[in-house]
Amino acid sequence: MSFAKWIGGALGWSFGGPIGAIIGLAIGSLIDGATEGGASLLGEGSKQGRSNTRRTSSRPGTQTRTRPQTRSGDFEVSLLILASVVIKADGKQEQSELDFVRKQFVSMYGKDRANQAFKLFKNISKQNIPTRKVCLQIREMMDHSSRLQLLHFLFGIGKADGMVTDDEVSQIYMISGYLGISSRDYGSIKAMFYNSSDNAYKILEITKEATDNEVKKAYRKMAKKYHPDKVIHLGKEHQKGAEEKFRQVQNAYEQLQKERGF
Repeated sequence: MSFAKWIGGALGWSFGGPIGAIIGLAIGSLIDGATEGGASLLGEGSKQGRSNTRRTSSRPGTQTRTRPQTRSGDFEVSLLILASVVIKADGKQEQSELDFVRKQFVSMYGKDRANQAFKLFKNISKQNIPTRKVCLQIREMMDHSSRLQLLHFLFGIGKADGMVTDDEVSQIYMISGYLGISSRDYGSIKAMFYNSSDNAYKILEITKEATDNEVKKAYRKMAKKYHPDKVIHLGKEHQKGAEEKFRQVQNAYEQLQKERGF
């Protein structure tokens, strides 16, 4: 599969805005005749992304814009761009973090597609990323469950070298705010990457003062929020990451069941 066809067939709304500009620069250094091929590719993608944006009328004379469908490729390039931001947060790129990105992409997409993605990633990493603008585009276009999946992956990158540094935590926290992720959701996903006595409570977004009934209610709520079916529209490859979050919620609940004896 040619690089142009891989990109062109996978992306929708991410061809536009700041993400589209970043992708365009990255593609330009990978495709021969970038001025002609790259410009044509981005032009087609922008039209394609617009055609997937629907408008519904809430009352006569008005139109309400609905969120366009996020394709696997939209999620993929969003992930690559934000991953490059996190990896550079502490001023250096650890090989373990780069290996984690490659490993995750091989796991999700297979070796051939992962190699294509990693080529793009290396050229994205050379750019000065306008983090806030990128996140605002993702926030507007991507559903909440998919944004939570992005955050989970970013913590995985930070933890790839054994620990999440303060600089990486600060960067991920800032990204989560720009993405419109609540502090409770941020704390829940962060707790999945740390070991502490109250992590199970944080994952379920409750405190140690919660009653047994509140623990059960919180579990049902979080199991629904992190259920793999929430990202089924992104393809089976992205459900693997969602399954990991779902297992963390189950493990947290089972731990509290044992501790509390219910």
